[in-house]
Amino acid sequence: MFIEKVRQCCALFDFTEALSELKSKEIKRAALNELIEYITNNRKVISEDMYPEVVNMFALNLFRTLPPPENPNAAEFDPEEDEPTLEAAWPHLQLVYEFFLRFLESPDFQPTIAKKFVDQSFVLQLLELFDSEDPRERDFLKTTLHRIYGKFLSLRAYIRRSINNIFYSFVYDTKRHNGIAELLEILGSIINGFALPLKAEHKRFLMKVLIPLHKSRSLSVYHPQLAYCIVQFLEKDPTLTDPVLKGILQNWPKVNSPKEVLLLNEVEEILDVIEPEEFVKIMKPLFSKLSACVSSPHFQVAERALYFWNNEYLMSLVNENAAAVIPVMFPSLYKNSKSHWNRSIHSLIYNALKTLSEMNQPLFDDCSSKYKSETAAKQKALTDRDSTWAKLEAMAKKNPLSKQIKIPHPKLPTPLPEIKMKEPGKTRTPSEAAAINDGGDGAGIITRRKSVLPQDPATRRALEQHQAEHSLSPT
Repeated sequence: MFIEKVRQCCALFDFTEALSELKSKEIKRAALNELIEYITNNRKVISEDMYPEVVNMFALNLFRTLPPPENPNAAEFDPEEDEPTLEAAWPHLQLVYEFFLRFLESPDFQPTIAKKFVDQSFVLQLLELFDSEDPRERDFLKTTLHRIYGKFLSLRAYIRRSINNIFYSFVYDTKRHNGIAELLEILGSIINGFALPLKAEHKRFLMKVLIPLHKSRSLSVYHPQLAYCIVQFLEKDPTLTDPVLKGILQNWPKVNSPKEVLLLNEVEEILDVIEPEEFVKIMKPLFSKLSACVSSPHFQVAERALYFWNNEYLMSLVNENAAAVIPVMFPSLYKNSKSHWNRSIHSLIYNALKTLSEMNQPLFDDCSSKYKSETAAKQKALTDRDSTWAKLEAMAKKNPLSKQIKIPHPKLPTPLPEIKMKEPGKTRTPSEAAAINDGGDGAGIITRRKSVLPQDPATRRALEQHQAEHSLSPT
C-alpha cells in the first residue's frame, strides 16, 4: 500500500492553470500528507523495496528544467524590498520535499541500501535546482543536501567538488546564480568540520573561490554567509589571515560605498579572531585602507571605519604596535577633524585622536608637529610657485617686444543652436524637427532638462541636519 501511494504521487499536474484538475491535485496532496504522517509516526516500516520508489518519486516531481530567470540581474535584486518569483507548483513540491526529508531522517533509514539510488547523478541534478528563484525551495534544498552530505560519506568529496564548480562558474563566467547564499551556508557547516591541518584543496578553494566572490556586484545577497566561511577558515588556520586580508583589500571597491561598509564589517569580524603575530604582518596595509575610509566623503563609510576604535581587542593590538599604526592614521584623522562635512564624524574622530594620544603621547605629539610642518611646507611651495609666476609675468610685461605679441584668448565654446520650443497641442514641421536633430539654426532657446539623481535617504537627512546646524551657528 505504501509503494502504491508513492507511485500515485508520481503524477504531475500543470499549476499554471489554477482551476484545472482540482480533484486530482487534491488527491495527490492528501496522499503526500498521509505518507508524511506514516513515516513520522511509525518505526521499522521502511523496507528495501521502498528506496527506489521514493527516490524515483522525488526525482520525477522535482528534477525539472527551471524557467528563464525573471530577474536576470541578480545584483539589482533586494531581498528586503523586491518580491521573489514563486514556484506555481509549490503546494505539491513542498510536501514532496518534506516527505523526502522525513524519509532521510528516519531512524530506519539505511544509507548502505540508499546509496544505490542516491548517487552522483542524483546529487548533480539536486544542485542544479539551487538556481531556483523561489527562496522556499532553496531553503528545503539546503536542508536536503546537508542531510545527504551527513549520511552518505562516499559522496562528500563529490558534493564539495560540484559546489566548487558552481562557484567557479559564478565567479569567472555567468556572474549570476540564485543559490550562492544557501550553498555558502552549507559550506560553512562543512568547513566547521574540517580536520587539521587543512588540506591543500581546501586552501585553494579559499583563495581561488571565496576571496574572488568579494568582487561580485551581488555581494550583499550572500555576504553574511561568505564572511562566516572566511572566519571559519581563519579559526582553523590563523596563518591564512595574511593572504586572506590582503586578498580582500585587493578586491576593495573604488566607488561603491554600500560594498565598502560590508567589507569593513567583515574585516572587523576577522580582526576579532586574529592572532597578535598575524596582526603585525597586515597592520600597515590594513590601516592604510582604514585611513582612506576615514577620509571618504560618504559619511557611512567614514563612520563604519571609525567604529573600529570602539573594539577593545583591536585597540589592545594597536596599543602594542602604536609606533607603526599612529603615523599611518594620524594625517587623515587630523585633516578630517577639521574638514569633514558631517558633524557626527567630527566627534568620532576626536575620540579616535584621544585614544591614540593616550597610547603614546610623545609619538602623537611628534606626528602632530610633523604633519603641521609638512602642511606648512606644502603651503609655502604653493605660495612660492604663485610668486614665481607673478615675477615672470611682470618681467615679460617689461619686455618691449611684449606689445607686439598678441596672446590668444581661450576659444569660447560654440553656442547651442536656438530652437523654437513646441507649443502645447501643436506639432513641429519637418524642417523644425530636422533643425533640432541636426543642430541647425532655429529661433528660441534650448533648455536642458535637469537630471533627477537618486538620493540616499540617510545622506539626505545628514545634509539637512548639517545645513540646519550651520544656519543656527552664531557666524
